[in-house]
Amino acid sequence: MKPTTRPANPDFSSGPCAKFPGWTVQALADACVGRSHRSKDGKAKLAQVIDQSRKILGIPADYRIGIVPASDTGAVEMALWSMLGPLPVDVLAWESFGAGWVGDITKELKLKDVKSLKADYGKIADLAATSPDHDIVFTWNGTTSGVRVPNGDWIAADRKGLTICDATSAVFAMDLPWAKLDVVTWSWQKVLGGEAAHGMIVLSPRAVERILSYNPPWPMPKIFRMKAGDKLAEGIFKGDTINTPSMIAVEDQIAALNWSEKVGGLKGLIARSEGNLAAMAKWVDRTPWVGFLAEDPAIRSCTSVCLKITAPWVAALDAEKQAAVPKRIVALLEKEGVAFDIDGYRDAPPGLRIWAGATIETADLEALFPWLDWAFEQAKAEFAPA
Repeated sequence: MKPTTRPANPDFSSGPCAKFPGWTVQALADACVGRSHRSKDGKAKLAQVIDQSRKILGIPADYRIGIVPASDTGAVEMALWSMLGPLPVDVLAWESFGAGWVGDITKELKLKDVKSLKADYGKIADLAATSPDHDIVFTWNGTTSGVRVPNGDWIAADRKGLTICDATSAVFAMDLPWAKLDVVTWSWQKVLGGEAAHGMIVLSPRAVERILSYNPPWPMPKIFRMKAGDKLAEGIFKGDTINTPSMIAVEDQIAALNWSEKVGGLKGLIARSEGNLAAMAKWVDRTPWVGFLAEDPAIRSCTSVCLKITAPWVAALDAEKQAAVPKRIVALLEKEGVAFDIDGYRDAPPGLRIWAGATIETADLEALFPWLDWAFEQAKAEFAPA
């Protein structure tokens, strides 16, 4: 039977992610629109995002935080282009974004002394194979595979190299060991459900020293430059952005940060995300046709939860029809207005990807589960061999 209870919010996209509960356009009412972002008021708004992010995340006082162009991708590229080269590089990839960093490091920057540590979707690369004498580039949470780093124990406290961490679907949902991380990046449109196009970059004192002591041999695009002459461009880390930010997006981020504090700050955000994962695990445990792409619970993401269809009749189909089954489920649920944007990532194995970050209410997930079961049965009637 078709379920009757629907999620109050059907937005389960993995980016841009769902707005925080209770969000309305009135959250933008105080936006500094029609004003220069370099005005006193504009700079104050940008500085508030930086300061409030530091407070909520517990970022050390001697780490610098900047708002940068081009979302998380721009923030990661700033780090790669500005800092890599002096040491060998270990780059880890177990999903598409990590693989993208491998490509940029080897094909665009053309670094020669690079070790790529890779794993299939649903698995994680060999963390212990990294060297403390090398720079290490990795994602904390693989958004397209549903696999996260379990902890920072594998990173040496007395390392020689820098750790550059793409944490866009982890920060605000997982407890990051800041002392082990030299560069951390994210975008507003992930865990807090902000608007796209703006990135954040955090630099440890060691990362700052690398920027000041190293001049890359390649031309540096303006939007990647964090150094003016032989000094750090300190304005970036005080709200004086390289490019023109959207002050509407800035206001939206402030609203999301304020909501974060109301739900208990980082501990509250983590609890919401982990609670959502626990609810999904209960459903998966009792549902014979579905399983986690990340089979090991220790590396399973609590934000971008990736699912595979395990029904034997699906495995018996040819590859084209196997891929068609989850797409049919997605289409049925979108037509019903029950769940939007839950198809697996285009480069990942066929399946479903359901965002479970802090802005998602557990009650909406629990309302979604019967609909997933219903849609699967509809797909079974269409695709299962007679």
